[in-house]
Amino acid sequence: MRATVQNSICKRDTSLRALLEAINERPAGIAFIVDDANKLCGVMTDGDLRRLLLDGRDLGDSLRDVRLGDYVFAKLGEDIEHILSKLSSKVRIVPLVNDRGEVVDYFRYDQRLHVPVAMPDLGGNELRYVTDAVLSTWISSTGKYIDRFEQDFAAFCECLHGVTTSNGTVALHLALAALGVGPGDEVIVPDFTFAATANAVLHAGATPVIVDVEAESWCIDPAAVRDALSERTKAIIPVHIYGQPCDMDAIMDIAARNNLYVIEDAAEAHGARYKGRRVGTIGDIGCFSFYGNKVVTTGEGGMCVTNSDEHNASMRLLRDHGMSKDKRYWHEKIGFNYRMTNLQAALGCAQMERIDEILAFRQTVENRYRELLEPLGIVHLQRGDLPGRDKIVWLVSGTVVDGRRDELMRAMKDKGIDVRQTFYSLSDMDVYKQYAFSNKTSKMIAASGLSFPTHKDVDFDKLSAVLANL
Repeated sequence: MRATVQNSICKRDTSLRALLEAINERPAGIAFIVDDANKLCGVMTDGDLRRLLLDGRDLGDSLRDVRLGDYVFAKLGEDIEHILSKLSSKVRIVPLVNDRGEVVDYFRYDQRLHVPVAMPDLGGNELRYVTDAVLSTWISSTGKYIDRFEQDFAAFCECLHGVTTSNGTVALHLALAALGVGPGDEVIVPDFTFAATANAVLHAGATPVIVDVEAESWCIDPAAVRDALSERTKAIIPVHIYGQPCDMDAIMDIAARNNLYVIEDAAEAHGARYKGRRVGTIGDIGCFSFYGNKVVTTGEGGMCVTNSDEHNASMRLLRDHGMSKDKRYWHEKIGFNYRMTNLQAALGCAQMERIDEILAFRQTVENRYRELLEPLGIVHLQRGDLPGRDKIVWLVSGTVVDGRRDELMRAMKDKGIDVRQTFYSLSDMDVYKQYAFSNKTSKMIAASGLSFPTHKDVDFDKLSAVLANL
């Protein structure tokens, strides 16, 4: 039993004064109440004690005279996922008991004990700008932060236009709609991607054609794209997966030879470059996500970028119910409500002020992982040295050798480190199987892929200890 646990145990006949002293002085900030047989029978916090005193109890009263409320506990050795499920906004410490019901340890939630796979980096002017937006009363889809965010992000991407959307998935759908992709059309998408890529095509009424990816980059394989072309092919959606740029020269060449549109799914690749150009600006339209786990976040949100005045105008019209910008409530097309709020855009503006800092720090995190993992030979991280492709770090990801992914995941999660398998192969899921064209490499990556915590609070000492015991 750790000393801090012993110091936090109080007998049932303890006085409220002694309980107050115990809670005030002992590191856990909580008292575990035990009966005469030393079995746990209650948990008291300073808030519980304060309520007793407000109800008229005296500091000289004994705990025996007090009804102990409900409490949670866990058995020693219980799976961490089960322990985490017992936590709430009111319960931050869970006593651990042995088979006799005696308190022998406790679990306390904080970032040192539970390391999530992703966390937003909100260390700048986010709160200030959101507060300003609230005070301005411009909290819906009009306001200065929307215009500023669109301009800032377009400038960052080194292109002419940015069109905010309510999320990354509808950014893809908006791009497809603006380009006239619909029923009867085929759109080629990679097998190794988040489902939103294929879903947007289906929502547009078109048919996704799912093709394999490159082994080295994990991105859509241009050779597989060529094989999948048909007279119905209307567009290609290359996905810059996990921050890795696709082979855009090959993709654009295929598109030019076959009169196809290219919509870049750059949801995970803010700032990545292909031969010097920002991804998202090479095809006809680029689509980004600002979900909470992305490099830049607005909570939910997305953006379409383009250098085409025509595509920009079409997307802006469709985004707002197809309503004329010159004649309110006059609808020129059947459109959508895909608008971002001024509150979300305020977050985005603050994020853009620190985008270079955020990207640089994420790169240092991946560098630490490389130093830690590469000598062990257990994980092969996604390549960051492909010629002409300047990858950025979204989630540090790699493939685990010799079928050991599940073993590594269990070891990490048992120590409170949240690792995630990478995306499934789309063609492995029943709802997408009918659209599969080729998938061999994708299935191999999906079967062994793993993503590691990628944020400022990663505990590399804890990670090293876990890996040393494999």
